[in-house]
Amino acid sequence: MTGKELDLLLDTCLLAGKIMMESNAEMYRVEDTMSRIALASGNFRLVSYVTQTGLFIGLDRTSTIRMEQITNRSINLEKVVKVNDLSRKYVASELTLEELYSELQAIDRDRSFFPVWLQIVSAAVISGTIMVLFGGKMTDLPVTLIIGGWGYAVYLYSLKFFRIKFLSEFLSSLLIGIAAIYSVRFGLGSNQDLIIIGCVMPLVPGVQITNAIRDLLAGHYVSGVSRGTEAMMTATMIGFAIAFIFQLFIKKGARVWARYLFNFLLVF
Repeated sequence: MTGKELDLLLDTCLLAGKIMMESNAEMYRVEDTMSRIALASGNFRLVSYVTQTGLFIGLDRTSTIRMEQITNRSINLEKVVKVNDLSRKYVASELTLEELYSELQAIDRDRSFFPVWLQIVSAAVISGTIMVLFGGKMTDLPVTLIIGGWGYAVYLYSLKFFRIKFLSEFLSSLLIGIAAIYSVRFGLGSNQDLIIIGCVMPLVPGVQITNAIRDLLAGHYVSGVSRGTEAMMTATMIGFAIAFIFQLFIKKGARVWARYLFNFLLVF
């Protein structure tokens, strides 16, 4: 390979890894995909170091190294599948390196995502389903659907304002807890515990926990611990918000809650 072709190979591997990392793929899958591309390009051995926030790659017995910082991460399994499919087509000689790089650039430029209304509806359906699966009554289903969708909408829009995921999760869980308690007090629901469990379920970091365990089992201890820490932070924010609401409403009453809220607003 010429120097220009080696640069293209490294850029292709780096772009494939970047897309997968930003889409919340497992570390071993990212490394495996990049290694397959390098091996299919002339039996090159790819040397890589992958973390949650950066990619470092190079080819064995060469002095060229590439680095890419990962700043944005979201769950987009569709992109992971597309990159996997393209890498397998390249290994099977169905694509050239230039075509593979062009296809990866198109995937990277694609910023389309599920519309907000569909995400909210999906969260509402998940909330109602989980509530029923945990033994809730069908009479609680309508209020669970409404609170679950509304709570997730609060999370999405507050995320644009705060730009800190943990704060948005805390605020959303806080409002879900308040809405669930008042729905029972006003006779709209009967079991506030199951309503809350169902409504916070769309916020639970299931993918992060799964990927953290898989990374740890695969020997990627740094990324596994970092993913696990992120998942624990999310779970802590949800749990702290619900515990805070129960402490104020159940044990101290609404008047104490109102006084706390008034003092909080005075501080700001």
